[in-house]
Amino acid sequence: MINPPARRTLRRTRTAVALLAAAALILGGAGPALSVAAQDSRSRTPKPTVVLVHGAWADASSWNRVIARLQADGYPVRAIANPLRSLSGDAASVKAFLETLTGPIVLVGHSYGGAVITNAAAGTPGVKALVYVNAFAPDAGESATQLAGPDSALSVPDPTTVFDLVPPALPPTAETDLYLKTPTVLTSFATGLSLDDKALVAATQRPATLGALNEPSGAPAWRTIPSWNVIGTKDRIIPAGVQRSMAERAGSTVVEYDAGHVGLMTAPRTVAHVIEQAARASVR
Repeated sequence: MINPPARRTLRRTRTAVALLAAAALILGGAGPALSVAAQDSRSRTPKPTVVLVHGAWADASSWNRVIARLQADGYPVRAIANPLRSLSGDAASVKAFLETLTGPIVLVGHSYGGAVITNAAAGTPGVKALVYVNAFAPDAGESATQLAGPDSALSVPDPTTVFDLVPPALPPTAETDLYLKTPTVLTSFATGLSLDDKALVAATQRPATLGALNEPSGAPAWRTIPSWNVIGTKDRIIPAGVQRSMAERAGSTVVEYDAGHVGLMTAPRTVAHVIEQAARASVR
């Protein structure tokens, strides 16, 4: 016969064992769930920041339709001003901005902006991917004007037939501002847009200097950074064959689309899709 004190001790012992067993069961069952939650947390890697660099005769608003799609998909986006004064100076300006950011960066350039990102990304460790949209991807020593080639609508014997020079004195200097003549915008530069949008592009264009378009590039970042190239098959400013040649040389992932030079405005879905491809690849 068990005396009362012993009986109370036995009950306490049984209660403690039951509590320990329950705790073990709960913890054992929760273990896998906690592990899955931890793995899920690790899988939600922050998206890289997408930095968009416009080209000549444009400003950051040329990216508006692409920005809307990227932001809707949760990407942090910055479309920054490209000074359009000199290739080396423009690249230095973009590089200084990139150095204010934390985390991985996808750097995107349109047209002359491609030459700028090629130089700005060199030696900038945060840049994990380059995306060229109807853009120049120069090698060291090459200029935008040189790369455009003889089939470009801007490669004409008399530049004053496609450009307005400011100041108008001839011959132009490296500091001379170049504006596209309205007919050039309508028939060659802004193809694919409505007439009203073409007129808006012509009215709001920002000039590039002659020197910027003729300045040789430095060492290209595409030699060490993975790149994507979106090629407009109807581009009259940088012909598709020129774009293909630069993309092949850079080892870029290539996407061709049925667009003219301002495909970022006429086909923003395609452009945003390629940028997101590059972004996903950059954080694997």
